[in-house]
Amino acid sequence: MAVGGLVWFAGVMSTAASFRSRLVAREPLYGAWSVIPSPLSVRLLAAAGADYVVIDLQHGGAVEADLPAMTSAIRLAGAAPVARVRHAHAADIGRALDLGCEGVIVPNVDSAAQARQVAGAVRYPPAGYRSAGGVLAVAEPFCLVMAESADAVTDVDATLAVDGVDGIYVGPNDLSLSLGCKRDPDDPVLNRALQRVWSACVAAGKPVGVHAHDGTAARRYREAGCTVLTTAVDATAITRDAAAQFSRARG
Repeated sequence: MAVGGLVWFAGVMSTAASFRSRLVAREPLYGAWSVIPSPLSVRLLAAAGADYVVIDLQHGGAVEADLPAMTSAIRLAGAAPVARVRHAHAADIGRALDLGCEGVIVPNVDSAAQARQVAGAVRYPPAGYRSAGGVLAVAEPFCLVMAESADAVTDVDATLAVDGVDGIYVGPNDLSLSLGCKRDPDDPVLNRALQRVWSACVAAGKPVGVHAHDGTAARRYREAGCTVLTTAVDATAITRDAAAQFSRARG
């Protein structure tokens, strides 16, 4: 909302500022991933000790209408609400930010040219072209673009040089599919691509995140220099724990 030439934000901004500063300082941050569209579910994830909780709008069950309740629940539990948006499109990015997400992880970004469009969709004029008016928007959202294709890895240096791109987030599953190799980080093809991204982020002085399937993988990625470490997924946590309990019960 514009008041007297200024942009007014109704959302809570202290958590965003704190999380953003930790992000850009490349402090290790540990998060959870939500595919279950429930304020209760994400609040439990946040309360478990997450620094951030990602609401997956691309592959999860949540839709835009779920965001106000879910982002509020995450914030109340002391974590930063983040969205993995459906697509690298201005409308998807803007709606997620307007409805309470403090930052976005943007998929399908294969080049620096696409990254410039994404960064512009996150920022207000004159730095970008996002429209003001979201009553749950924070003043300075962050933008992580996903490296999940061979083309994205090739262009990673130029992507990191784009003003407004705060860092890279790696999706090992889609990246391995694009490279035609196993998801195993020890696979020589995938490992070479990951090392390329890690070194590019170090050179650019920007954070790099990764989707780890458990705490052991997260520690490995942290030792490699990753600082945004998604360590738990709600659906996987439920399935693993339930399976373990059934196994114990059946003896």
